[in-house]
Amino acid sequence: MKNYSFIIFVFIILFSIMGCKKEYQRPDKYEIDLFANEKKDTVTGYIMSEDEAYGISDVVIASSDISVSDSSSGRGKPIYIYSINSGDLLFSKRDSAISYPYHFLSNSKLDLKKGKNDSVYVFLEKLRGYKSIAEMKNIKYQWLKGAPVYILDNEKK
Repeated sequence: MKNYSFIIFVFIILFSIMGCKKEYQRPDKYEIDLFANEKKDTVTGYIMSEDEAYGISDVVIASSDISVSDSSSGRGKPIYIYSINSGDLLFSKRDSAISYPYHFLSNSKLDLKKGKNDSVYVFLEKLRGYKSIAEMKNIKYQWLKGAPVYILDNEKK
């Protein structure tokens, strides 16, 4: 009888040990953000007014047919290459005419959520850096930093 009670006691202990398996859970107070100082993809700096962006830009185009043709993110700065398939050249310091599709580069993703027939102003400045991408994709201009996407007011025209 003592052997049976000992065996039952051992089984009860083994089952209780196996059934009460506790997994370690890390507390939130030890969480450390290793990349806190890195820049985020969103623009949080100074936002220009429409008139200010128009005055600083090298090229201003009004278009309703803009799409992302290529993008790269991960290591380094994100790069978005946009394609303007049709539009109106409103202002240019250098070129008097442009041919479509017209490509430009941006370091931030542009918020191009607009209606079906809404045109937006595209404020561009001369491309700085990105020599290999500029030669490969035939890109001369980049998005003017700090210029937001403005919907073209057709009543002004």
